[in-house]
Amino acid sequence: MRLLFATAVLLIVLGCLVRTASAAATNRPNIVILYADDLGYGDVSCNNPDRGKLHTIHIDTLASQGMRFTDAHSSSGVCSPSRYTLLTGRYHWRTRLQKGIVGLWERPLIDADRLTVAGMLKQAGYRTAMIGKWHLGWDWPIDKNQHALLNGANGATPSDKQRAAWAEIFSKPIGGGPTARGFDTYFGTDVPNWPPYCFIENDHTVGIPNAFLPADQFRNHLASRQGPALEGWDLEEILPTLGDRACAMIKDAAAKDEPYFLYMPLTSPHTPLAVADPWKGKSGLGAYGDMVLETDAVIGRVLDAIEQSGEADHTLVVMTSDNGCAPYIGVAELEKQGHYPSGPLRGYKSDGWEGGHRVAFIVRWPGVVRAGSVCDQLVSQADLMRTFAEIVGVELPDTAGEDSVSLLPLLRGADKPVRETEISQSMGGLLTIRRGNWKLMVGQGSGGWTKGSDDQPGQLYNLAADVAEQSNLFNAEPKIAAEMTALLEKQVTEGRSTPGTPQKNDVEVKWNRMK
Repeated sequence: MRLLFATAVLLIVLGCLVRTASAAATNRPNIVILYADDLGYGDVSCNNPDRGKLHTIHIDTLASQGMRFTDAHSSSGVCSPSRYTLLTGRYHWRTRLQKGIVGLWERPLIDADRLTVAGMLKQAGYRTAMIGKWHLGWDWPIDKNQHALLNGANGATPSDKQRAAWAEIFSKPIGGGPTARGFDTYFGTDVPNWPPYCFIENDHTVGIPNAFLPADQFRNHLASRQGPALEGWDLEEILPTLGDRACAMIKDAAAKDEPYFLYMPLTSPHTPLAVADPWKGKSGLGAYGDMVLETDAVIGRVLDAIEQSGEADHTLVVMTSDNGCAPYIGVAELEKQGHYPSGPLRGYKSDGWEGGHRVAFIVRWPGVVRAGSVCDQLVSQADLMRTFAEIVGVELPDTAGEDSVSLLPLLRGADKPVRETEISQSMGGLLTIRRGNWKLMVGQGSGGWTKGSDDQPGQLYNLAADVAEQSNLFNAEPKIAAEMTALLEKQVTEGRSTPGTPQKNDVEVKWNRMK
């Protein structure tokens, strides 16, 4: 009898341990971020059924398996600042980068002591890998006297002096990149349409650049800045190679005991519009449309690799984009053919209008997120930091994730706001703030490349009634405009938009107070 009782107690204890272990496993899923570059909100077919001509099969399938957000935002209408905010949970305009992007050969934007999503997950026991586009600056080992030797004209041949300088520069480790900001491993291209035209693995170039790109690589939205390149560098192979590396990484990581985090910032459909042969002409909408379909296919390959690894049920996948579609790739012609890359939204990449920073945002997490669900609540890419921290049980210090809130309530099915406000910025530095359905833009025009303005000093839109931002209510609703301006001022000066100890911005934040 005693033996039976002891056995029963043992089984109960073991059952509790199994359930505890199972709960712990659920709270430590693999995490994959698929980050498209310049993919418009309306380029994703499930976001744009009425004004789109592209069919993003794999992204749509992901949405059918998870939650599609309709009011998700990057922090900027251009790429470097959005990447900063996604990786740190902090608005980029609190740094030196208050307009534009990180320039060619520029120093790191993320401070060495700044906690990133990768660093936080690494502390929690994750293997952390990045595959793709960085564009957040490096400590390039370039002497001030060597900068001029990195330039060249199309059709030029590097001089012996240039090749010698390149051999010296690119044989050294490059500091300040992904592996210095929380990632165990990195493979990718810093910026695919800028030099150096080669892959970078961890902190070294893969090979020593020894040539300039041929002149024909600067036509038709391909490369945009001449500089050191590997001889025979093939722009069309960048995206497929990134896909290969991601699939291999997933297969390898699935065989390990610890969970993994993969951040995959794709190089597309941003320029270079270097479409691989299987996708040329497939969209009927030119090179950009073909590039969107190829991007979708690479996403499909990665999702299939997760499935084949046996880890799909234990992997949280986020798919989103850094900003809207770039207008210079020929959006006027696309619209004539019935495809609107911004869907119902006004503006495009660079703009403070919704088409600049309202982005596709999909989360699949089997067993937690209801398949085929849609969330209309306001969210930001900054929120990934605190969401992941809550999932893995990390309490962020006051000096991290200052503008990040957890999306877990929404992922679990709640339909109440998790954030009161959200702030984005145009390429030119024009700040926009959301409060509920109201949106304030502290200035005239788009703040980016898209034309349009009126005689009111600012812009105020009720997006619930006017998502296309056609009716400016700034003069008609002065009280709301004043309240939102004061709220923006508070969040700027306190160095954070979430509860916690006020923090200092890196520099003075300069913005139009409309006085």
